[in-house]
Amino acid sequence: MIFYVGLHQPSDARHFARSCISITRLAKRKKPVQGRLLLDSGAFMELHLFGGYRHSPAEYAAKVRRLIDNRIADIEIAVAQDFMCEPFMLARTGLTVAEHQRLTIERYDALLAECLPVPIMPVLQGYRPADYVRHLAMYGNRLTQSMWVGIGSVCKRNGAPEQIVDVLDAVDRERPDLRRHGFGVKETALLHPGVRALLYSADSMAWSFAARRQKRNSNDWREAQAFVERIDKTLSIGPRPWQPRLFHDTV
Repeated sequence: MIFYVGLHQPSDARHFARSCISITRLAKRKKPVQGRLLLDSGAFMELHLFGGYRHSPAEYAAKVRRLIDNRIADIEIAVAQDFMCEPFMLARTGLTVAEHQRLTIERYDALLAECLPVPIMPVLQGYRPADYVRHLAMYGNRLTQSMWVGIGSVCKRNGAPEQIVDVLDAVDRERPDLRRHGFGVKETALLHPGVRALLYSADSMAWSFAARRQKRNSNDWREAQAFVERIDKTLSIGPRPWQPRLFHDTV
């Protein structure tokens, strides 16, 4: 599984082979960012703080294009502007899961229309496993063979990795070819063999939260480095015997 460490400071990317950085941290940057980059759309903070996006897909695309044209970042893929579906996010926007799923696809289509020279990562959204299956159907033929797709709304379930496995397994049963990316998947979840078996890639900034909680510097790249070393050790365990549960909540 490929791991991207989440970073606050773009300059810290030089210490890592791969990192995940939000477009909000790069919008005005002029110096090159080292290493391979998974570009986050800043979706979580936009919805959490403002109840919606302040910037259109076209504006997001313009920021991405500037990073590419000026050789500021080696972007492996840019994440689309999705709408998370946790209950607290639905309360923030006042919309339903179905509406968040529709808006996620609409913004993905609008971003594709910008014809950026980097891949765009579509995001599957929902809350219950059946929601993700329905979202797969809503995407239709947009999701091509072996496409790299994000699995949204799982970061708040790291304390219950079985729930993450249920979501990933439901998607895998419908589209086993898709390469699934887990957003904000913490070490606790990655210790679960089912999570590791069902993810192609993941990112996390859990190191920063842990450092802040333990009264250390939550912006110190060395905290991130120690976290990456633990994740690498976890991933080096390799595949373990794992069988999906026979029944899933797909109602």
